[in-house]
Amino acid sequence: MTTRAPIHRYPLALIVAASLLGGSGLLGAQDAVEQAVGAQQRMQREARDSQQTVDKLDTQTREMLEQYRNAIWQAQQLTVYAKQLQQLVDEQEKELRSLQAQLAEVEVTEREVLPLMLRMMESLEQFVELDLPFLLDERRERIAGVRRTLTDPEASIADRFRRLLEAYRVESDYGRTLGAERIEIEFDGQRRSVDVLHVGRIELFFLTLDGEEAGRWNPASERWEAVGRGHIAAVRKGLRIARETAAADLLILPVRGGGDR
Repeated sequence: MTTRAPIHRYPLALIVAASLLGGSGLLGAQDAVEQAVGAQQRMQREARDSQQTVDKLDTQTREMLEQYRNAIWQAQQLTVYAKQLQQLVDEQEKELRSLQAQLAEVEVTEREVLPLMLRMMESLEQFVELDLPFLLDERRERIAGVRRTLTDPEASIADRFRRLLEAYRVESDYGRTLGAERIEIEFDGQRRSVDVLHVGRIELFFLTLDGEEAGRWNPASERWEAVGRGHIAAVRKGLRIARETAAADLLILPVRGGGDR
């Protein structure tokens, strides 16, 4: 004889309530899981954002550190450059003081030297006018140029003195050289074109262009006087030597006090 398990009979309302309660539990657990997943995702996003912020701040920090180091290096370089500039300024100020002192000395020197140069100029001018009358146009023009330089406010004291000494040097050279020029002279009561030979500052001779007459300057009478025909060849030779168309050679010419030998 078979025994059956007892059949429990529950009210329908209880079963429906149990079903409803079971469904609500499942729904609540699913919501909790979703909320947990969402919270985890938010935390990951926030962690990622935080890391990016940290990385960004770290990059900025490194850039600012590099800028700081560059600024320090530039400041050091500028300090060194400023010291060099200061040394240069100090040297220039020293040089300026020296130049100012020299300028003051030059002004004193100019006040003292300029009158001396003017006296030298007058002496040279008088010397040329009293000397043998050779190359007068050239010599007078040179003296006029020196005088213009001496009175030129733009010319330095050194330039003035140099021009004056150059004129003295040229005049000194005339006393050691032969020279030739073609000019007009007053001879035998008429104007004649002649070739003039100056033998240093010892004698002044002339030869007519036809080569037929020769003469010399007499400083005492300030006149041209004839010399013997025997000296014509020597005067002609001297003119050729002076013009560098003949080699230097011995000249036998009459000198003052020596007569017409």
